[in-house]
Formats: sequence, structure tokens, C-alpha cells
Amino acid sequence: MENRIILKTGLRSEEREMVNDENTAQAWGSGGLPVYATPAMVALMEKAAAAAVAEELPKGFSTVGTELTIKHLAATPPGMEVRAAAELTEAEGRRLLFKVEAFDEAGKIGEGVHSRFIVENERFVQKAEAKKGI
Repeated sequence: MENRIILKTGLRSEEREMVNDENTAQAWGSGGLPVYATPAMVALMEKAAAAAVAEELPKGFSTVGTELTIKHLAATPPGMEVRAAAELTEAEGRRLLFKVEAFDEAGKIGEGVHSRFIVENERFVQKAEAKKGI
């Protein structure tokens, strides 16, 4: 990895998606009701966090999620839009910490903290693929 990748706190990004039959708790198998699935909200939060820093990383580097502590505060039915926002609040070496929130048109539906690590893509994938030989 390059000697130093310095990211400034305050980097932000948002991602949006419509709630539909494919991202409900029923579809994800995370519950039996036709409302926005917690795993779908998690994925949208992670996508926003990754996007917040993607343009600031050198070519060949990206981030991977390592930890997520969230609360899913309110249900969202199909037909409503969900928006996830992420803000970089701490950057210590390769470890990044984000404040993440999710909203539907009626208000906040989720909040939490998400950790990501900066990785060198090729090296990371090689290490993962090496597990096949075990």
C-alpha cells in the first residue's frame, strides 16, 4: 500500500433507492412483512460510505466494510424512496469511521456507525482467493 493515504473528515455521500418487492423483508428472508428490509438498508448505508471516499483514493485502492452498528428505527412500505447518507468522521491510517443515517419521505428510519478499511484491490483479492487452497 502507498505510504500514506490521507483523507479529510467531513467527506459525504448519499445513495437512494425505491422500496419495491425485491428489497422487502419478505424478499430478503429477514422477516415476513412487506416493508423495507434491514439488510437492504445496511447495503445502502455501506454503498453511501464507500462512495464518500472512493474518488479520494489512489487508483487500485478501495474500501471494505468491517463493522456496522445500526438501529432500524421505522418501517418503510413499498413505493417510498429511501435515502442513505454517510459522513466520514474519523480517518486513522487505513481505518475509516462513518456516521450513517437513512431516511424515507416521512423522516429518519435508521442510524449508526460504520467502519471501513482501505485496501489495495489486487492484493486483497489475491489474499481472499488464496483461501481456496486451504
